Formats: sequence, C-alpha cells, structure tokens
Amino acid sequence: MTKKFLKKRSKKMGLSPGTMIYVGEAKGKEVTLSVIDYNQDEYITKELRQVEDIAAFRDSPPVTWLNVTGLQNVKVLEKLGEIFNLHPLIMEDILNTDQRPKVEIYDDYLFIVLKIMSYDKDRREISSEQVSIILGNNYIISFLENQGDLFLPVKERIKNPKGRHRTHGADYLAYALIDIIVDHYFLILENLAEELEILEENAIENSGSDFIRNIQLMKRELIYIRKSIWPVRELIGSLFRGDSSLITDFTKPYLKDVYDHTIQIIDTIENFRDIISGILDIYLTKASNRMNEIMKVLTVIATIFIPLTFIVGIYGMNFEFMPELKWRWAYPSLWMIMLTIFIGMIVFFRKKKWI
Repeated sequence: MTKKFLKKRSKKMGLSPGTMIYVGEAKGKEVTLSVIDYNQDEYITKELRQVEDIAAFRDSPPVTWLNVTGLQNVKVLEKLGEIFNLHPLIMEDILNTDQRPKVEIYDDYLFIVLKIMSYDKDRREISSEQVSIILGNNYIISFLENQGDLFLPVKERIKNPKGRHRTHGADYLAYALIDIIVDHYFLILENLAEELEILEENAIENSGSDFIRNIQLMKRELIYIRKSIWPVRELIGSLFRGDSSLITDFTKPYLKDVYDHTIQIIDTIENFRDIISGILDIYLTKASNRMNEIMKVLTVIATIFIPLTFIVGIYGMNFEFMPELKWRWAYPSLWMIMLTIFIGMIVFFRKKKWI
C-alpha cells in the first residue's frame, strides 16, 4: 500500500486523545505565518515572525486570513491553538494529515478538512496534501503542509478593492478557498482523460507489455480520487444546508454551486471507471482473439500433418512382407499421395474460409 493511502500512525499509539504529533511527510522545519487583513477600504498583508503577532489582527474588522504553511513545529501550532481557543482534538486532526474530508461544527467556529491534489505526468501519479480550514466569525485560518501557489488567485482577487471579497465576510473567503480546491480537481480529471485516451489507443492498436500495469495504476488513482472527493460532497452539503450562523444566506448559493461541481466530478469519475472497464474488456477480447488465431493456425497445421504422419508411420514399420517397398515407383508415388492430401486439405480449408 502506498504512502498516499495510509500514512504511518505508529508513533501515536498509546497516547491520550488530543496529543499533538505531526503525522505526515516532513519536508521542512520552518513554519511560515502570513496574514491578510482587509475590509472594503483597507488591505494589509504581512509575514509574521512569531505566532503571538497574530493577536493584533484577530479582532480587526471585518476579515483576517492567517495562512500557516508547514506543520512540523508543533509548539508554534500549539500556541496558535491557545490564541484562538481551538479544541485540542482539532489541533490533533490538523497534524494528522491523513484525515478524511469533513466538517465539524463548534459554537464559535467551523473546522473543515479538504484534500489538495496534483498530478505528476512523468510518474503518472497523483499526490495529495491536506488543507485544514478554521472559519470563525471574522477570520480564516488555513493550514498547509507545503508551500504552494494554489490560493494565489484568491489572494489576487482580494487585492482588488472593487472585488466581491472586499465587501463580504470570512464565510465568502472560505467558499473561495473550497471552490478553488474543487476546481483544481477538474485539472486532475483532464490529465486522467488524456491518459485514458492513450490507454484506449494502445488497447486497440498495440497493447505493449506495460498495458495491464498502466490499467491497474489508473484504476488505483480513480479509486483514490473517488475516496477523497466523495466526502467533499457531504461536507459542502452540510455547509449550505446547515444552520450555522457563520454561513450567511449570501454565501449559501455559492456553496450550492460548488456542491453541483462535486456531483459533476463524481459523475466523471464513474464514467472514467466505466471506460477503464471497457478498455480492459477490449484488451482481453483482443488477447483472446489473438490466442484463437494462433490456435487455429496450429490446429490447421496439425490437421494437415495427421494423415501424412499416418502414412509415414505405416511405411516406417519395416515389415518384411510389404510389397510396396519393392516397387520401383513406390517412393515418388508416396510423395505424390502426400502432396495431393496436403494440397487437397489446403483447398478445403480455404473454401471453408478457415484460413
């Protein structure tokens, strides 16, 4: 089983609930804290040197977005949880980066877990990263394992003083983050669609030795995507159908639109799974037909040589009283008989269209 399906949890065994231990692939030791504070008239962005500096932005109206990149420094995240009064189980889930996409509703905030996916064309492999989002009354905290530019379009839209972000609250920002993550799934599906076209061409034209392996890899990737995206539909449905005061009526239609996107993605995945099954059936049918052709050729050859072998077997017994052995024209006559049988059977098979 690959790492993306199951990350090691052995170091958490026996510890009490709420114990903060990072479970993931550590790629750095530094935690980066960046904050964007904005309203309709003001826009402030700043890199924080220490986590205590966020206290100056926490109560500033109307929206503060704190983006935390890097989860290896547990002490920094523990201090952040104390500042925002986050439940210990939430902090534990943030550090356990193999969480299932979900939403948990608390009195003062919502805890949302999603998966960011990327596709490596060279390795033909999908990698994922957990993103955790805390939605408060006037703030958003996002937690990422590694530095990336996925949220860059959202940051650019926030800079626009006439944009919709500047006139709406933190719930609309949460929608924007969820939306861009879901939209990124479509890019993954586009890459997989190209791979499916290649597999289909190989199945029809020339399968190659790695064909079955590529089919199995594609099926595994589709299972993993489905496993990661199916809960997202439930998550978004809970957000726009729920009664949380943190989600305004203005934002709910936008969440409904993202919900529709997740249904479209799931339908596409199911279609891809059907296509994969069809490609595999084509390959197996082609292999079976190829084997049938080989067996037909071998059968024809064996059928032709059965009477010839019979004749040769008779005159190869070397009995003393076999008058044909003493005849002058016995040898050429035997050849004529065998050639006649051979040609006659070839003509017969061709008339029957067996060869």
